[in-house]
This record gives sequence, structure tokens and C-alpha cells, in this order.
Amino acid sequence: MRQLPIWLAAAWAMSLSVLGLMVVPLLFVHLPTPAMAGQMAAKLFSAQMWVSVACGAGLLMVFRSKRALTPVEYAQPATLFVVGGLLLALLVELAVAPRIVARENLALWHRIGSALYLAQWLCSLWVMRCMVAAQSAKQAADHSGARTDAQI
Repeated sequence: MRQLPIWLAAAWAMSLSVLGLMVVPLLFVHLPTPAMAGQMAAKLFSAQMWVSVACGAGLLMVFRSKRALTPVEYAQPATLFVVGGLLLALLVELAVAPRIVARENLALWHRIGSALYLAQWLCSLWVMRCMVAAQSAKQAADHSGARTDAQI
């Protein structure tokens, strides 16, 4: 259970990484037309939004839990980045994606969507970094506490 925040943050960051850096580019290389690749990419980005929401909601619940899974000094700043990342995911899904699918000023909305996706990815990486730092600090404290107990 102590590893849950790290797993949620890693799932969020890595799902964004794999989709944005590998899957979607491969769609445009291997599907017959850019229109087909774009339609499939839109569906995958929509599914990714739900992964982001699930991981972000899970992280927020962990931060608010009565069990001390994440120290407060790490959970508070991470909360801002989780909420920011979730808002970015929803903004892309609800405001940008419909305009891209409608092919409305495609170049502009694609750039905006890419920038927002990049910002969400950076938020997820920051949260993952915070969770790894929190776990390391907790392990160091547990280790030093065990050593002190053994010395007594």
C-alpha cells in the first residue's frame, strides 16, 4: 500500500509518454492516410484522458487519506500539479479535441493541444518525482529510526 502513490504517478506519466511519443507517431507512419491516423489518435487521446483522470483522482484520494502514505511536505505541492494536470487533460478533451476533429483551424488547435498535452506530461513527471522523493525520505527515516532503536 505504501507504493500506491508511486504506482499511480508512474502509470499516469508513462501512459502519457507511451501514447504521445510512440503510439501516435506510429499511427501516422503505418496507417494508409493521415485522416485515419488522426481519427484513431483522437480515440486514443480520449481514452488517455480517462487514464489521467483515474490516476489523478487516485492520487488525490491517497493524499487525503487518513493513512500517511505520502508525507504532507510532498503531498501539498504534488496536489497542485495533480489538479493542474487533470484540468489540462479535461481542457484538451472538452475544448481542443472537438475543434481538431472538426478540422477547425487545424494547425492552430493542434499546436495548442500539443502544448497542453506537453504541460500535462510535465505535471505528471513532477508528481512522479515528488512521490519518489517522498518514498525515499520515508525509507531513510525508517532506516535511521531502526538504527537508533537497535543502538538503544
